[in-house]
Amino acid sequence: MSANEETVFFPCGPLRLTGSLRLAPGPNAVAIAHPHPLYGGAMDNPVVALLAESYQGRGYTTLRFNFRGVGASGGRYDDGRGEQDDVRAAAAYLSGLGKIVTDLAGYSFGAWVNLSLHPPLATVRRQLLVAPPVAYFEIGAVAAPPAELAIVAGDRDSFAPPSLLREQMPRWHPAARLRVLPGVDHFFQNGLGQLATVIAETLSES
Repeated sequence: MSANEETVFFPCGPLRLTGSLRLAPGPNAVAIAHPHPLYGGAMDNPVVALLAESYQGRGYTTLRFNFRGVGASGGRYDDGRGEQDDVRAAAAYLSGLGKIVTDLAGYSFGAWVNLSLHPPLATVRRQLLVAPPVAYFEIGAVAAPPAELAIVAGDRDSFAPPSLLREQMPRWHPAARLRVLPGVDHFFQNGLGQLATVIAETLSES
């Protein structure tokens, strides 16, 4: 957790989830979801932290949180179903702080959960998906897509191959935008710098 964030706890039904919150003066907020809980995914993932820092640089309140069963969050993995409730709980917590969840951001499994949210959060205007794992999780048609859908993936990503993303994107949003990072795989081990640049450009476009 960075020095400008604080550890928080918030309810999700009978569960208590944990997150890292950075409050900003304005009304806009983003909830940020992490990779797969069963494969080491957590809110302290470097890509998740980068998403938080990027949004903080644009003046957003940020909440990156641990899904149920991860870290100090109660409960256990629920195959994406309960995790949708976790996203809603994070948004409700931010709403209780007087913030408007205008954005959902997610990396890998977290991107899939966010895009699969049904019904969607009414306040969300943009989703930022980093490497949604379309080779392993089905993402069907999105009934009520956000105003903006931005997707980032590496050209060496076997979990989110750009060719498959291009094939499926029209089902999610008629004007979805994809940025492909050269030489980058699913884990962004050598691609965090490129990712930071693309995220900053994406957030500055609206």
